Amino acid sequence: MTPGVVMEIGRQAIEVTLLMAAPMLLAALIVGLIVSIFQAATQLNEATLQFVPKLVAMFIVLIIFGPWMLQYLMDYIQRLFGSIPQLIG
Repeated sequence: MTPGVVMEIGRQAIEVTLLMAAPMLLAALIVGLIVSIFQAATQLNEATLQFVPKLVAMFIVLIIFGPWMLQYLMDYIQRLFGSIPQLIG
């Protein structure tokens, strides 16, 4: 196994990780921004007002994007495991 192959496997792993985390992180970011604007406009400083909507949004995103995320992850794992014989020798 050459250093180039190791770097390619690492690059693909980081790409998969970013694609798996991106939908939920973007949802939390957008909801957090909206709630922060609402809190600033109404001068409400309640911690649960920040936490609960993010949790709900991330759950909804997981329901919507979960099948795609699972399929993408399974495809990556199958490609990785399928390439083991070529990597070994």
